[in-house]
Amino acid sequence: MAEGLLRHDAGELFEVNSAGTKLGNVRPEAIAVMAELGIDIRGHRSKHVDDFSGQSFDYVISLCDNARESCPVFFARAHQLHHEFKDPTAVAGSEEECLNMFRHVRDQIREYLREFALTAA
Repeated sequence: MAEGLLRHDAGELFEVNSAGTKLGNVRPEAIAVMAELGIDIRGHRSKHVDDFSGQSFDYVISLCDNARESCPVFFARAHQLHHEFKDPTAVAGSEEECLNMFRHVRDQIREYLREFALTAA
């Protein structure tokens, strides 16, 4: 969701890449709640941080403690920013309860990234 949000809201200011420490599929709930904002992430795929080995970045933003602790040292020269967000996949409940958690986290991430874009640009 973060990649889609930053590309949509500030893509003219930043080249945006997204990766994680574990490969997985883009969750259908994430696709659904992003579509509510008119942002299509159906074509996004899970990438591993190792895919970016040897590349340099100005900023690396981690959104969970596991990612921050596992972030490879080759990102050491980048400004590293971290904010812990609740994992929306950890919610057990009805489909609507799960979607509501994805919406909540999506909105928190969006606000965080908007503030980042204002200060970094």
